[in-house]
Amino acid sequence: MTVAVVVGLVVLGGMIWLAQGVWRIGAVSTGRPIGRRSGTALLLVDLQTVFWDQGPYAEQDKDNVAKAIRTELDQARAQGQPIIAVRQEWSIPSTKLIARLTMKGQAVAGTDGTEIAGPFRGAADHVLIKRVQDAFETGALDALLERLDVGTLRIVGLDFCYCVLKTALAGRRRGYSVVVNRAGTLSATSPLRAEHALEQAGVCLE
Repeated sequence: MTVAVVVGLVVLGGMIWLAQGVWRIGAVSTGRPIGRRSGTALLLVDLQTVFWDQGPYAEQDKDNVAKAIRTELDQARAQGQPIIAVRQEWSIPSTKLIARLTMKGQAVAGTDGTEIAGPFRGAADHVLIKRVQDAFETGALDALLERLDVGTLRIVGLDFCYCVLKTALAGRRRGYSVVVNRAGTLSATSPLRAEHALEQAGVCLE
């Protein structure tokens, strides 16, 4: 086998490895159907310093979203509903590399800014780490929601077209009733395709 062939195979393998990482970032998981559950939880998605403070969102938009999220928090507390925050940390080798190449290294595990942003710090009863856009991917959220007897999810956070979208779709695949408060989300790109996908999946958009 010539050196050129070996190099070619190594390059091809690397490309396949990275492609699998890209697929994994945006994939929507399918979990065990949840059955009947009576509880509701508020899910805060990626409200982290690196995204909230340094993301591509206008200050006025953030002010409006923060008000909507505070209203959701107040309502959840008043009704005794659990509040769960999920925060992004790229920790899978391929996704870490992709984040460094295409996302300025933001939210790579062990870097600054992965903590919950100031306006929302301390608001959650539970904080979980997610590795990809879908917050259900690790199984930790499944286990927590089962323990809390949650069958309905109210979702706010970032970004509507990515992590909010994929988490909501994964929730619907498991049988959760899912409500996304649009006023409590931000999007860096046009939300039309995401809105259509959510509506097709039976997600309620408020």
